[in-house]
Amino acid sequence: MPGEKASEPRATGGALRVFLCAQAVVLLLAFACYWPALRGQLLWDDNAHVTRADLQPVAGLARIWTDVRATQQYYPLLHSAFWVEHRLWGDATLGYHIVNILAHGLAAGLLMRILQRLAVPGWWLAGVLFAVHPVCVETVAWISEQKNTLSLVLYLLSALAYLRFDNRRGRPGAAGAYALALGLFAMALLTKSVTSTLPAALLVVTWWRRGRVEAKRDVAPLVPWFALAVAGGLFTGWVERRIVGAEGAAFDLSLPERLLLASRVIWFYLGKILWPARLSFVYPRWNVPAAAPGWGLYLAAVILVTTALWHLRRRTRGPLAAWLFFAGSLFPALGFFNVFPFLFSYVADHFQYLPCIGIFAGASACLALLIGRLSAAPRVLCWGGVLAAVAGLAALSRAQSRTYADPLALYSATLARNPEAWLAYNNRGAWHQAHGHLDRAVADYTAAIALNPDYADAHNNLGSVLLRIPGSNDEAATEFREAIRLKPDLADAHDNLGVALAGTPRGLTGAVAEYQEAIRLSPGFAQAHNNLGNAWMRVPGRLSDAVSEYGEALRLDPGNADAHNNLGNALSAEGRKAEAVEQYRRALQLMPAYSSVHFNIAMALLNVPGRRGEATDELREFLKLSPGNATAQRILAQIQAAPGG
Repeated sequence: MPGEKASEPRATGGALRVFLCAQAVVLLLAFACYWPALRGQLLWDDNAHVTRADLQPVAGLARIWTDVRATQQYYPLLHSAFWVEHRLWGDATLGYHIVNILAHGLAAGLLMRILQRLAVPGWWLAGVLFAVHPVCVETVAWISEQKNTLSLVLYLLSALAYLRFDNRRGRPGAAGAYALALGLFAMALLTKSVTSTLPAALLVVTWWRRGRVEAKRDVAPLVPWFALAVAGGLFTGWVERRIVGAEGAAFDLSLPERLLLASRVIWFYLGKILWPARLSFVYPRWNVPAAAPGWGLYLAAVILVTTALWHLRRRTRGPLAAWLFFAGSLFPALGFFNVFPFLFSYVADHFQYLPCIGIFAGASACLALLIGRLSAAPRVLCWGGVLAAVAGLAALSRAQSRTYADPLALYSATLARNPEAWLAYNNRGAWHQAHGHLDRAVADYTAAIALNPDYADAHNNLGSVLLRIPGSNDEAATEFREAIRLKPDLADAHDNLGVALAGTPRGLTGAVAEYQEAIRLSPGFAQAHNNLGNAWMRVPGRLSDAVSEYGEALRLDPGNADAHNNLGNALSAEGRKAEAVEQYRRALQLMPAYSSVHFNIAMALLNVPGRRGEATDELREFLKLSPGNATAQRILAQIQAAPGG
C-alpha cells in the first residue's frame, strides 16, 4: 500500500488547508450526531466525576493529585480538567457535553492529520467514520467518559509529536519534539491508562512504514515510554482491585478462560464496528466458565487471521498493521486484567473507543485503493455509496445519542435489549426514587435483586425507598443489614441503617454507632456527619458535639441547606440566636422554598428585644408556604394580641 516508506512526506500549505477543512467538517458532523445528547442529564457515575463539593476548593485540587482515594479512579489530570470545568459552569451539564463533543471532533481531526502525514489513502474517510460511528456514542454522550475523549486527544498529539521527532532525527528540533511527545504521553496516562499501548502502537507504525524495527533506532527511544506504560498499568490495576473493588469471586477466571474470553471479545468488538446493531449501555454478561469451552473457534479465528495477514505482509503490510493496532490497543480490556465494569459485562462500547481507529484507518485505506482503481463513472458511484453509508451511520449515532438524554430513556432502552441487566434496573430505580415514583422504584430494585441477590447497592437502595414508606422502617433496616453483610465497607448502607434505627424508640445508640462507622469508612461523607449531628441533638449534654458535626458536614458540603438549618437549630439551642439566624438565612439562600426555616427564624427572634417585627414577618412568610399551620397561626395571633404587637 502507498505510504509504506521510511520518510514522512513534507507538509505543504495546500495539504494543511485541506486538513483544516476536513477538521471543520468532522466537528460539524460530531455536533450533528450528538445534538440530542447536548443537554443530557447526569448518568450513573457522572456525579463521581463532576467535582464533588469537598473537592471544589483550591485545596481539593491538591487532593486530586495527592490522595489516591479522593476520586473514583486515580486519573488526576482528568479530574483536574473536571475541576476547572466545574469552576466555569458548575453542575450544569451543557458545558461538559460541549467539551466531550469538541474533544471527539478534535480527536477525529488529529487522526486525519496523522494519516495524512503518513500518506495513508482515504485518510479523510477514517476521521469521518470515527466522528460518526455509533460505537463512539457511549463515550461521547456520557460525561464520565471524558476520560476517553481527552486521553485520546493527548494520545494522538503525542503520536504526532513522536512522528515529527522520528522524521527530524539528527536535525534541529528533534530533541524538543521527543520531549513534547513524551510529556504528552505522560499526560495521556494521567487521564486514562489505556493509552499505555501507545509505544507499542508506534512500533507497529514504524514496522508498517519501513518493514523492519531496529533495536537502537526504534526501540531504544521508546524504552522510557514502556517504563511509564507498565508503571501506569500496574498502578491502575492495583487501584481497580484494592480501591475500586475489582476482585473477588466474580473475577475468578483461569488463564485459559481469560485467553478464550479475549478472543471472544475481539470478535465482539469487530462485529459491532462492521454491523453496529443493538448497541447497548450494558451488554449481557457471559458466563465464561460455562461458555469458554465452546469459544475455541474464536481463538482459532484470531490465530488464522493473524497468520494470513502475516503472510500477506510481503504484498502489503497495511492490513496486518491495522489488525495489530486494533487487537493490541484492546489488550487492557480483553479480560487479562480485572476492571470494575466486568461485574456487569465483559464488553462495553467505550472500551473500543481508541482501538477502533485502527479498523477505520485500515478500512478507509482499502476502500480508497479499491475505488481508485475504477474508471470515472463506477468510482463516482462507489464514493456515493460510501457517503450514503456515512450518512446512515450518522443517523444511527444521532438516534443512539438520544437515549443518553436522560437516565430513564437510557436504562429503559438498555432493558429492552438486555432484560437481565440488573444494573439498569437498579439505576432506573434510582431515577424513579429521585422523582418520587416510590412504587416503581421498589419494583425496579426488587427486579435487580431477583437477578443478582448479592447486589449490595440494590439492597441498600431498596431500603432507602422503604424508609420513605410509612410502616416499612423494619423492612428497610433488614435491607440495610443485608447490604452490609454483602459489602461491609458500604458507608451509605451504614448511614441509612443509622437513620432507620434512629426512627425506633430505643435505636439511638445503634444509630450513633452506624453513623460513626459510615464516617470511619468515608471521612468525607457529609450527610453522615449531618445525621450524627441530628443524633447528638437528642442526647442530653451532647449539643456541642452536634454543632461540631454540622460544621464538618458544611465544610464538606457548603451547599447542604439541611445542614445549615440543623446547625441553626443547634446554635439556637445554645442561645446563640444571631449565629443561628445567619445559618437559617444561608439555608434559605440555597433553598428559597424551605418553609420550616422561616418558622425557625421566627422562633429564634421571638424573644430577642427589638426583633419581634422580623419574627412576625417570618411567620407570615412561613404561612404563605405552609397555609393552615395551626401552630404558626396561634403564635402569630398571640404576638398580634400582645401589647405593642
